[in-house]
Order: sequence, then C-alpha cells, then structure tokens
Amino acid sequence: MTDFTKNNSIMPQAIISAQQLSQKIQLAHKELSIFENLNLEIKQGEQVAITGRSGSGKSTLLGILATLDQASSGQLIVCGEQIQTLNEEQRALVRLKNIGFVFQSFQLLPHLTALENVMLPLRLKPDFNYSHAENKALALLKRVGLERQATQTPKVLSGGEQQRVAIARALISDPKIIFADEPTGNLDGETAKEIEQLLFELNKEIGTTLVLVTHDVQLAEQCQKHYELLNGQLVDRTQEA
Repeated sequence: MTDFTKNNSIMPQAIISAQQLSQKIQLAHKELSIFENLNLEIKQGEQVAITGRSGSGKSTLLGILATLDQASSGQLIVCGEQIQTLNEEQRALVRLKNIGFVFQSFQLLPHLTALENVMLPLRLKPDFNYSHAENKALALLKRVGLERQATQTPKVLSGGEQQRVAIARALISDPKIIFADEPTGNLDGETAKEIEQLLFELNKEIGTTLVLVTHDVQLAEQCQKHYELLNGQLVDRTQEA
C-alpha cells in the first residue's frame, strides 16, 4: 500500500471526485429526487464525515461513492476510474482493488471464525494464497486487539469485538479507501469511542482514506472534513467544528 503520509511536501491528490452527481427514483406517479448536482472532492488519506437526518440520502450517497450503486447522472471518478463508464463487473474490480467496507451491522458470516472472516476478501483474488492470507489476517487481528479471539465465531464475540473483526477484514486487501456506514451505531457509548479511536489511528498509520456516514455529529467533528446532506445538497460544516 502506498503511504500517503510520508512526504508532506507532496500535495495529496483527489482519490474521489464527484461532479454534478444526482440521484432520482421513479415512483408510481412522480420522480423523487434524493440529491441533485452534488460536487465533492476527497483527497488521499483524508478523514471525511457525511451527516444528515434519517432519510436524507447519506447512505445512498455513500453507496454511490463506493461504486455499489450508480447515480442517475453526473460524473464520478474513484481511484482514477471513470465509474459511470464501467459495467457492474468492472465496478466490482474497482472495489476489490481499492475499497474496504465497515457496516453498522458488522456483516460477519456467522459460521466462520474471526480469522476466516478477516481472510474472506483475499479469497476473491485470483492469486489467493492461504498461508499468506492467514498470516496477514492474524497480524491485523493482533493490531485490533483480537489475536486471542481468532478462532471464535461472531456469536460469542461482543458488538465491539465484531466491529474490530470487520475493521480488520476491511483492511486486509490494502484498500486505498475505507467506507464506514454508521460504524458505531450498534455500540454502547464507551465501545463506540474505542472503535472511533481505532479507525482514526489506523487512518493515520496506514494512510487509507476514511469516509464515514454517521448520525453522530461529535464523531463527524473529529474528521478533517464534515459535510451535512441537507435538503438534497451537501453543506460544508467543517469550519463550524
């Protein structure tokens, strides 16, 4: 993985660039606009938070930025790829090479151990090597404080432990970007703070770009950039933090 933090004299480049991005849904008798003509630039290694009330479209926006969904119109460049020109298979390759995900509900496979869950993304790669993947997964579990829980399945892990496994899984492919959708939403206050601290520590250590969607304004204000999705528009709240 490229370490974007080593040379501060080099201006970070945009890793995500969205121009005139709109998302509309066709209902039975009308067209519903989720957001319209959004412009957003996220640089390599940045911490960016997107907040907004329930139903504002922030998770929809995250899904589009992460190439999981397609916008109705506009231009999106992620890691140098013009996303709107790609088919689903090509977008999947962009995700596999460049993107890791952390979800509110953890999304761990219940029948797999913590170690196997972390290894899972590497199994999708054509050059998968079990020994290499196992060693890398164990190192990441150690980094997130779960080395002793490697052989345990999710049902015996606490919520905070499951989210740590999910973070390790998100990092195992050396992604350039981590997208986190309400990563502390299912956790108690103390555990949430531990997970927040871990995400920021890893962002600084590894240089991976961190894009958060959250209801937690206090969490958002800890990020370098904070945007609110309000009435279909992105409002820059960074200066207000």
